[in-house]
Amino acid sequence: MAITHVNPDSLHKNPAFSQGVVVEGPGRFVFVGGQNGVDSEGRVVADDLAAQTRQALLNLIAVLDAAGATPADVVTMNVNLVAPADITAAFPVVGEVWGPHPAAVTVLQVTDLGPDGALVEISATAFVS
Repeated sequence: MAITHVNPDSLHKNPAFSQGVVVEGPGRFVFVGGQNGVDSEGRVVADDLAAQTRQALLNLIAVLDAAGATPADVVTMNVNLVAPADITAAFPVVGEVWGPHPAAVTVLQVTDLGPDGALVEISATAFVS
């Protein structure tokens, strides 16, 4: 089994974590670490859930692409929202950016996320055969 850490040039770098991890064997698992709505410098892009969700999904897609995967390969997603949050504000953005790629999804509300002002964090696991 081979493990490769994925850190696309389009995303901010942090020595404490990888943006994604690929595990290869018979097929490949791609584990994408929690993506916030931040730009390539790690700055939160906006103060609303929809805009941050859009950027978090774009960041997630960038990691998938760098690992040789697509949204269609994603089998699970975990979404953390700073409470109180109305997830329905993000639904239109998910449809636009992510498309019709159903995955098993877990949504949690939390008290805080890493970057100041972050409202959402999305992680995912993909399988590429």
